[in-house]
Amino acid sequence: MITVHHLESSRSQRILWMLEELGLEYKIIEYQRDPDTSAAPESLKAIHPLGKAPIITDGEVTVAESGAIIEYLLDQYDTEQHFKPSGGQALLDYRYWLHFAEGSLMPLLVMKLVMMKVAKSPMPFFVKPIAKALSNKIQQKFIAPRIKPQMAMIEETLANRTWFTGEHFTAADVQMSFPLQASSSRIDLSQYPNIGRYIRQVEAREGYQQAIKKGGPLSPL
Repeated sequence: MITVHHLESSRSQRILWMLEELGLEYKIIEYQRDPDTSAAPESLKAIHPLGKAPIITDGEVTVAESGAIIEYLLDQYDTEQHFKPSGGQALLDYRYWLHFAEGSLMPLLVMKLVMMKVAKSPMPFFVKPIAKALSNKIQQKFIAPRIKPQMAMIEETLANRTWFTGEHFTAADVQMSFPLQASSSRIDLSQYPNIGRYIRQVEAREGYQQAIKKGGPLSPL
């Protein structure tokens, strides 16, 4: 049986969702974040050297990284390719969004989160104005100019499509779900109505709801 090494409120929620969509049986081993650092516990390193969720084990096979896990699950268990286009532009779009989620969008969202935390972190009173000013400057001059065109591209894509590759739900939608949900706590999504609609659509899927029931509520950091 597949075992998901699941860290609370993390990217591993996507893997539970993918397993639900595939209709596969699986076991969850839950891990709690460090209350001070929000980092994964050291015990995860016994499963994979980096000790970062998500990780799955399937018999003797261990797979880490969301995209790699999703591709493994589809290769092994989605033999009729229900969750991956068979060819053409849809397949190219599928591959693009599958990798865009972690390769382009998520690093900027993580950087923005770090800068937001810097401005709020406890520190000597005489340092705080400098840290806050530096944090704001990095967000305004480096992060925002890179996130905005990405969000605009996503908004435009979803203006003409139900899902990222068209009218058919794919694993690329599973992969894109987390960064877009995470963006809601860091970006004003009122200017992106199609992204807002997409997030609501994701959260309405039965497979997603079952994953939340089993893995716990999602609060993207």
